[in-house]
Amino acid sequence: MSYLVLAIFPLAMIFGAIWDLTTMTIPNMLTAALAVAFLLFLPLSGLGWQDAALHAAAGGLMLVIGMAMFGFGWIGGGDAKFVAAIALWLGWSELLGYLLVASILGGALTVFLLWFRTMPLPEVLVRRDWIARLHDRKAGIPYGVALGLGGLWMFQHSVWLEAAAHAA
Repeated sequence: MSYLVLAIFPLAMIFGAIWDLTTMTIPNMLTAALAVAFLLFLPLSGLGWQDAALHAAAGGLMLVIGMAMFGFGWIGGGDAKFVAAIALWLGWSELLGYLLVASILGGALTVFLLWFRTMPLPEVLVRRDWIARLHDRKAGIPYGVALGLGGLWMFQHSVWLEAAAHAA
Protein backbone atom coordinates (compact mmCIF):
# COMPACT_ATOMS: atom_id res chain seq x y z
CA MET A 1 0.00 0.00 0.00
CA SER A 2 2.87 2.40 0.73
CA TYR A 3 4.05 2.07 -2.88
CA LEU A 4 0.60 3.08 -4.08
CA VAL A 5 0.81 6.22 -1.93
CA LEU A 6 4.17 7.01 -3.49
CA ALA A 7 2.71 6.67 -6.98
CA ILE A 8 -0.63 8.48 -6.67
CA PHE A 9 0.57 12.01 -5.94
CA PRO A 10 3.48 12.09 -8.43
CA LEU A 11 1.35 10.60 -11.20
CA ALA A 12 -1.38 13.16 -10.51
CA MET A 13 1.21 15.96 -10.72
CA ILE A 14 2.51 14.68 -14.05
CA PHE A 15 -0.99 14.14 -15.42
CA GLY A 16 -2.16 17.62 -14.34
CA ALA A 17 0.91 19.31 -15.83
CA ILE A 18 0.64 17.50 -19.17
CA TRP A 19 -3.13 17.98 -19.36
CA ASP A 20 -2.81 21.71 -18.71
CA LEU A 21 0.05 22.04 -21.20
CA THR A 22 -1.93 20.34 -23.96
CA THR A 23 -5.47 21.61 -23.25
CA MET A 24 -5.07 24.69 -21.02
CA THR A 25 -7.42 23.03 -18.53
CA ILE A 26 -7.08 20.89 -15.42
CA PRO A 27 -9.89 18.36 -14.96
CA ASN A 28 -12.06 18.72 -11.87
CA MET A 29 -11.94 14.94 -11.58
CA LEU A 30 -8.18 15.14 -10.98
CA THR A 31 -8.43 17.58 -8.09
CA ALA A 32 -11.39 15.70 -6.59
CA ALA A 33 -9.50 12.40 -6.88
CA LEU A 34 -6.48 13.95 -5.15
CA ALA A 35 -8.66 15.12 -2.26
CA VAL A 36 -10.34 11.72 -1.92
CA ALA A 37 -6.98 9.91 -2.16
CA PHE A 38 -5.64 12.14 0.61
CA LEU A 39 -8.50 11.10 2.87
CA LEU A 40 -8.13 7.42 1.98
CA PHE A 41 -4.38 7.37 2.58
CA LEU A 42 -4.45 9.61 5.65
CA PRO A 43 -4.38 6.63 8.07
CA LEU A 44 -1.14 5.46 6.40
CA SER A 45 0.55 8.83 6.81
CA GLY A 46 1.07 8.63 10.53
CA LEU A 47 -0.41 12.11 10.91
CA GLY A 48 -2.31 12.87 14.09
CA TRP A 49 -5.60 14.75 14.00
CA GLN A 50 -3.89 18.08 14.64
CA ASP A 51 -1.44 17.62 11.77
CA ALA A 52 -4.22 16.37 9.50
CA ALA A 53 -6.18 19.51 10.37
CA LEU A 54 -3.15 21.63 9.37
CA HIS A 55 -3.06 19.85 6.01
CA ALA A 56 -6.76 20.58 5.58
CA ALA A 57 -6.17 24.21 6.59
CA ALA A 58 -3.40 24.54 3.99
CA GLY A 59 -5.70 23.15 1.30
CA GLY A 60 -8.61 25.33 2.39
CA LEU A 61 -6.50 28.48 2.51
CA MET A 62 -5.13 27.85 -0.95
CA LEU A 63 -8.62 27.19 -2.28
CA VAL A 64 -9.85 30.53 -0.92
CA ILE A 65 -6.80 32.41 -2.23
CA GLY A 66 -6.92 30.55 -5.54
CA MET A 67 -10.60 31.32 -6.05
CA ALA A 68 -9.99 34.98 -5.25
CA MET A 69 -7.19 35.02 -7.83
CA PHE A 70 -9.53 33.31 -10.30
CA GLY A 71 -12.17 35.94 -9.56
CA PHE A 72 -9.68 38.66 -10.49
CA GLY A 73 -8.80 36.78 -13.69
CA TRP A 74 -5.20 36.15 -12.64
CA ILE A 75 -5.35 32.35 -12.85
CA GLY A 76 -7.73 29.71 -14.17
CA GLY A 77 -10.26 27.91 -12.02
CA GLY A 78 -8.50 24.60 -12.60
CA ASP A 79 -5.25 26.10 -11.33
CA ALA A 80 -7.01 27.34 -8.19
CA LYS A 81 -8.40 23.89 -7.41
CA PHE A 82 -5.16 22.10 -8.35
CA VAL A 83 -3.03 24.24 -6.01
CA ALA A 84 -5.53 23.60 -3.20
CA ALA A 85 -5.34 19.82 -3.70
CA ILE A 86 -1.55 19.96 -3.78
CA ALA A 87 -1.47 22.05 -0.59
CA LEU A 88 -3.76 19.49 1.06
CA TRP A 89 -1.20 16.76 0.40
CA LEU A 90 1.89 18.80 1.25
CA GLY A 91 0.48 20.46 4.34
CA TRP A 92 1.18 23.63 6.22
CA SER A 93 4.87 22.91 6.87
CA GLU A 94 5.71 22.60 3.15
CA LEU A 95 3.28 25.21 1.83
CA LEU A 96 5.61 28.22 1.72
CA GLY A 97 8.40 26.21 0.10
CA TYR A 98 5.95 24.82 -2.43
CA LEU A 99 4.60 28.26 -3.33
CA LEU A 100 8.14 29.56 -3.78
CA VAL A 101 9.18 26.68 -6.04
CA ALA A 102 5.94 26.84 -8.07
CA SER A 103 6.32 30.63 -8.45
CA ILE A 104 9.90 30.33 -9.70
CA LEU A 105 8.90 27.59 -12.14
CA GLY A 106 5.86 29.60 -13.23
CA GLY A 107 8.01 32.65 -13.87
CA ALA A 108 10.46 30.61 -15.93
CA LEU A 109 7.58 29.05 -17.88
CA THR A 110 6.09 32.49 -18.55
CA VAL A 111 9.41 33.92 -19.78
CA PHE A 112 9.93 30.88 -22.00
CA LEU A 113 6.43 31.10 -23.51
CA LEU A 114 6.76 34.85 -24.12
CA TRP A 115 10.00 34.15 -25.99
CA PHE A 116 8.47 31.15 -27.81
CA ARG A 117 5.58 33.31 -28.98
CA THR A 118 7.96 35.75 -30.69
CA MET A 119 9.49 33.01 -32.84
CA PRO A 120 7.94 31.90 -36.12
CA LEU A 121 6.26 28.53 -35.76
CA PRO A 122 7.23 25.92 -38.40
CA GLU A 123 4.28 24.65 -40.46
CA VAL A 124 4.61 21.13 -39.07
CA LEU A 125 4.03 22.49 -35.55
CA VAL A 126 1.15 24.78 -36.57
CA ARG A 127 -0.89 21.64 -37.31
CA ARG A 128 -0.55 20.53 -33.69
CA ASP A 129 -3.45 22.28 -31.98
CA TRP A 130 -1.88 22.35 -28.53
CA ILE A 131 1.40 23.79 -29.80
CA ALA A 132 -0.43 26.40 -31.88
CA ARG A 133 -2.46 27.33 -28.79
CA LEU A 134 0.71 27.72 -26.71
CA HIS A 135 2.17 29.87 -29.47
CA ASP A 136 -0.85 32.18 -29.60
CA ARG A 137 0.05 35.52 -27.99
CA LYS A 138 -3.52 35.93 -26.78
CA ALA A 139 -3.48 32.60 -24.93
CA GLY A 140 -2.81 32.34 -21.22
CA ILE A 141 -0.05 30.49 -19.46
CA PRO A 142 -0.64 26.83 -18.51
CA TYR A 143 0.37 27.45 -14.92
CA GLY A 144 -0.66 23.92 -13.95
CA VAL A 145 2.70 22.85 -15.39
CA ALA A 146 4.53 24.89 -12.73
CA LEU A 147 2.09 23.82 -10.01
CA GLY A 148 2.54 20.14 -10.85
CA LEU A 149 6.34 20.33 -11.15
CA GLY A 150 6.49 22.27 -7.89
CA GLY A 151 4.40 19.57 -6.25
CA LEU A 152 6.74 16.89 -7.55
CA TRP A 153 9.75 18.79 -6.22
CA MET A 154 8.27 19.28 -2.76
CA PHE A 155 6.95 15.71 -2.48
CA GLN A 156 10.42 14.57 -1.47
CA HIS A 157 10.03 16.62 1.73
CA SER A 158 6.50 15.43 2.51
CA VAL A 159 5.21 13.23 5.31
CA TRP A 160 4.14 10.75 2.64
CA LEU A 161 7.69 9.86 1.70
CA GLU A 162 8.64 9.49 5.36
CA ALA A 163 5.59 7.32 6.07
CA ALA A 164 6.34 5.05 3.10
CA ALA A 165 9.95 4.67 4.23
CA HIS A 166 8.81 3.62 7.72
CA ALA A 167 6.27 1.17 6.31
CA ALA A 168 8.81 -0.53 4.03
